[in-house]
Amino acid sequence: MQKIKSLMARQGLKSPQESMADLSPVENLRIPSKEELRELREQPIDPQAEQEIIDSIEEVYFSNDSFDMVQHELEKLPPELNLQELEEYRDKLKRQQAAVSKKVADLILEKQPAYVKELERVTALQTNLQLAAVICTNARRQLSVAKEGFTEASLGLLANQRRRQLLTGLLKSLRTIKTLQRTDVRLSEMLEEEDYPGAIQLCLECQKAASTFKHYSCISELNSKLQDTLEQIEEQLDVALSKTCKHFDVSHYTKVQLAYTLLGKTQTAMDQLHMHFTQAIHNTVFQVVLGYVELCAGNADTKFQKMQYKDLCTHITLDSYIPCLTDLCKALWEVMLSYHRTMQWHEEHDRQENTPIPDDVPAAESDELVVDRSYVKKKLEHGLTRIWQDVQLKVKAYILGTDMSNFKYDDFIVVLDVISRLMQVGEEFCGSKSEVLQESIKRQSINYFKNYHRARLEELRMFLENETWELCPVKSNFNIAQLHCLSVPSSLIQEFKFMGQCRSPSVSPSRQAVSSTALAQEELLLFQQYLQEGNPFEMHIEHKEEETEDVLASNGYESDELEKSVYQDYDSDSDVPEELKQDYVDEQTGDAPLKSVSRETIRSKKKSDYNLNKTNAPILTNTTLNVIRLVGKYMQMMNILKPIAFDVIHCVSQLFDYYLYAVYTFFGRNDMYESSGLGLISSRLRTTLNRIQESLIDMEAVGENAGVLGPAEDRKEKVPSPHLSQLVVLTSSGTLYGLAQRVVATESLVFLAEQFESLQSHLDTMMPAAKKPFLQQFYSQTVSTASELRKPIYWIVAAKAIDYEQMLLMMTGVKWDIREIMSQHNVYVDVLLKEFEQFNKRLGDVSRHVRIPLPVSNVLWEHCIRLANRTLVEGYANVKKCSNEGRALMQLDFQQFLMKLEKLTDLRPIPDKEFVETYIKAYYLTENDMEQFIKNHREYSMKQLANLVNVCLGSHINKKARQKLLAAIDDIDRPKR
Repeated sequence: MQKIKSLMARQGLKSPQESMADLSPVENLRIPSKEELRELREQPIDPQAEQEIIDSIEEVYFSNDSFDMVQHELEKLPPELNLQELEEYRDKLKRQQAAVSKKVADLILEKQPAYVKELERVTALQTNLQLAAVICTNARRQLSVAKEGFTEASLGLLANQRRRQLLTGLLKSLRTIKTLQRTDVRLSEMLEEEDYPGAIQLCLECQKAASTFKHYSCISELNSKLQDTLEQIEEQLDVALSKTCKHFDVSHYTKVQLAYTLLGKTQTAMDQLHMHFTQAIHNTVFQVVLGYVELCAGNADTKFQKMQYKDLCTHITLDSYIPCLTDLCKALWEVMLSYHRTMQWHEEHDRQENTPIPDDVPAAESDELVVDRSYVKKKLEHGLTRIWQDVQLKVKAYILGTDMSNFKYDDFIVVLDVISRLMQVGEEFCGSKSEVLQESIKRQSINYFKNYHRARLEELRMFLENETWELCPVKSNFNIAQLHCLSVPSSLIQEFKFMGQCRSPSVSPSRQAVSSTALAQEELLLFQQYLQEGNPFEMHIEHKEEETEDVLASNGYESDELEKSVYQDYDSDSDVPEELKQDYVDEQTGDAPLKSVSRETIRSKKKSDYNLNKTNAPILTNTTLNVIRLVGKYMQMMNILKPIAFDVIHCVSQLFDYYLYAVYTFFGRNDMYESSGLGLISSRLRTTLNRIQESLIDMEAVGENAGVLGPAEDRKEKVPSPHLSQLVVLTSSGTLYGLAQRVVATESLVFLAEQFESLQSHLDTMMPAAKKPFLQQFYSQTVSTASELRKPIYWIVAAKAIDYEQMLLMMTGVKWDIREIMSQHNVYVDVLLKEFEQFNKRLGDVSRHVRIPLPVSNVLWEHCIRLANRTLVEGYANVKKCSNEGRALMQLDFQQFLMKLEKLTDLRPIPDKEFVETYIKAYYLTENDMEQFIKNHREYSMKQLANLVNVCLGSHINKKARQKLLAAIDDIDRPKR
C-alpha cells in the first residue's frame, strides 16, 4: 500500500491523508522516477512475458508489509561471492521490480476516476451530518416549550376518570371470585351423590370463569384448588368405572360415560376400562382360589396372600378342585358378561346417536366425535380377544397347577365338561377356538390317560398271567356290536353303547324330555340365556351326574329293561329257584344285583346253546373280553377327550400289541424256527414283534439285567413281559402239547384282530388327519399279522406230535442198493401213516373240547406233512449207496405215503410234494444237469446236495465231475458262513 501511495505522490495525485513519512529509505530509493516510468510506458511490453516475470517472484515478497526484503536477499547470498552471478541476479531483480512497478502504475491509472468520485461522496456526507445536528437542536428546544405550556390539571382529570372505570370493573370481578370460592362446597355434595356429569360441568364452568380473572393473585390459588377438585373427580370416576367390570348397571355406566365425555376423555376412559377388566380378572381368580386354599389349610396363615396366583393354584386339594373350578368359572363369567353388556350399551348408544350431525356443530367437533366413536368400537372389539386371552391364561394356570392323573374318571369328566362349557363361552364371546385352554386340558388329559392306561396295562398283564386259556362260550354271531349275546354282566355293554346311541338311545323317556328341554335352551346363546340372571356354571355339575350316568356306569346293571334285553334269547328263568338267583355276587362291589341271574346258573342251564362244534362260533377267553371292554372304554373316552384322540388310539394299539406279544411269548417262541427252514415267521411279523418288544416291553424288569435299571422315564412307559400261568401245561403229548390252549389263544387273537378291523372306520373318523398314517400302519403291519402267528404256534405242536426221529432211524435200516424192482413199500411208510392216523384221532379228541377252525386244521396238517416230507428227504440224503431200483423204491414209498395221506386230510395240494419228488428224480440227472440243479435248488441243505452227488458217483458221474459238483456246492455254502 505504501508503494502505491508513493507512486501516487510522484504522479502528482493529492489526498488529505497522504504522507511520505512512513516510507523507508530503501523504499524511497526503489520508487522509480518519472523518467523511468516514462521509459517503462514507452517500452513495448509483452503482457505474457510481463506476467511470467511477476509469477517468477518468490511468494515471500507478497506475505505482509513488515517483510524485510534486503535482509532476505542478503541471507540468500552464498559464502563465496561471484561478481558476474551477482550482477545477473541484480538484473533479474531489476526486471522483476520494473514489471511490478509497471503493473502497479497501470492499476493506479485504472482506478483513479473511482477514487476521485468516492472522495466527493465523503465530502457531501460530512455536510449533511452538520445540517442534521442543527435540526435536532431546534426540535429539542421546541419540545421544552410545549411541556411548559400544557396544564397539569387537564391530565389529572383524565387520570381520575380512568381510575374510576378500573375500580368499577374490579368490584364486579371480586363478586364473581366470591361466587367461585363458594362452589367448592357444592362440588363436594355432587360427588357424594355420584352426580359425576353435574360435578364436572360445574367444575369446568368455574375453571372457565377463573381463567377470565387469572391476572389476580388470589385466582391462581383458586384455580389450583379447582384443578385438584377436578383430579379428585377423575379419581372417583375411575373407581366408579372399575365397579362396572363385575356388576354392570346401565344407569351407573351411562353417568360415568357422560362424565368422561364432558371431560373430553372418551378414549382415555376406554383405555382405563380395559385396564380395570384385566385387573378384575386377576383379582377375582386370586380371591376365589385364595378362599379355597385358606379353607382347606384350616388356618389364617397369611403366607398364601403373598403368593403368586400360579403358585397358589398348586395348593388346591383334590377334594376342593372341582368346586373351586366351578366358582372360578362363575366369577369369570360375571366379568365377561359385564364386558358383553358394556359392548351392548355402546352399540345401542351409537345407534341412538347415529343421526345426522346438526349444521351448527363446528366441523372440528363433529370430526372429533366420529373419531371417538370409531376408537371406542375398535378398542372394544380388540378387547374381546384380550379379555378372553387373560381368562384362558388364568384358567390354564389353575388347570396345570394340579396333577389330575389320580382323579376318579367321573371327576375328570366333570372337569372336562366345565372347561368345555367355558370354551363354549369363549367361542360366543369372541369367536375364539380357545387354543390355550385346549392345549392345557390336552396336557392334563394326556397325563391322566397315560396314568389310566398304565394301570390298565398292568391289569391286562395280571389277566394274561392268570389266564388258563379256557374257552369262553359265546353265541355264534357274537361281535362287538352284539355284546348283549355275552353270558357276562351287562356292564360290558356299556363300553360300546356310545356307538349305537344314534340308532337306539339308552335314555329313559323322562331323561329324553329333560334333554329336549335342555337342547331347546342350548339353541339360545349363553349370553342371551343368562343375560339378566343365572350362570351357565351353576347347575351344570348336578345335571352332569345325571347325564353321564349311562356313560360312566362300570359295575352292575343299568336297568331291568336292559337286563331283559341281555338275556332275551334265553329261556325264561321262572323255574330257577330264588336262592340260585342270589349266587352271583359282584366281586368289585360285594353286592348281589337285585334282579340278576347268576352267570354260572345260566351257563349250566343253557350250555346246549353253546355248540362248540359250530363252524362259525367265535373262540374267546375272558382276557379277550376284557381287552374288548377296555377298547370300548378307551373309545368312549376318546369321544369325550377329542383333543387327545391320537394318544387314546395309540394306547388302544398298545392293548392289541401287548395281547399279540403275550400270545406269541406263551405259545410261539421257539429257537428251532431258523433251523427248520420253513419261513414260519415273516419279515413283517418279525418286525412287528421287535417293535413291540422295543417300545412296550420292559425287558429290564426280569432276567439277568434286573439289577441294571434303564432311564425311569422310559421304563415308566413300558410293561414287563407276561408269564404263562403254571396251570397251563404245554408239554403233555396226551393234549397234543396244549393244542386246545394254543387254539383258544391264537384264535382269540385272530378274532380280536377282526373286531379291530370292524372298528377301523370309526377310529379313522376320530384320528387327526396328520396322524392317520399311524393308524394305517398299525392296521397294515400289526392287526393284519395276527393270523400269521398260527404258523409258529402250531408248528411246535406239529413238530412234537409225530415222531420224525423214529422214522429217520427206520429209514437208515432200509437197503437201497437193490438190483430188482420192488412191488412192496417199506415198513417206515406204514409207521409214519400210523403216526398221522394217531395225530388225526387226537386232533378229533381236542376238537370235542375246543372247536378247531378249518384254517387251524390246515396249518396243523400243512406243518406235519411238510415236516414229514422234509424228514423223508433227510432220510434219503443219509443213504450211502443207492441203485436205480432203490430210487424206484423211494418213489414207491412216497406214492404210497401220499395215497394214504390224502384219505386222512382234505388239504390240497399236498405241501412240499414237489420237494420230495424233485430230490428223488435228481438222482437221474447228468453231470451238466446236476450242476444246474445245484445252482437252482437252494431249498436243499448242503448235506443233501452233497449226498446226492456222492451217491451218483460211479453210476453216471465220474470222480472229476464229482469234485466239480462238490466245489459248486461249496461255493454256494461259502457266503452263508
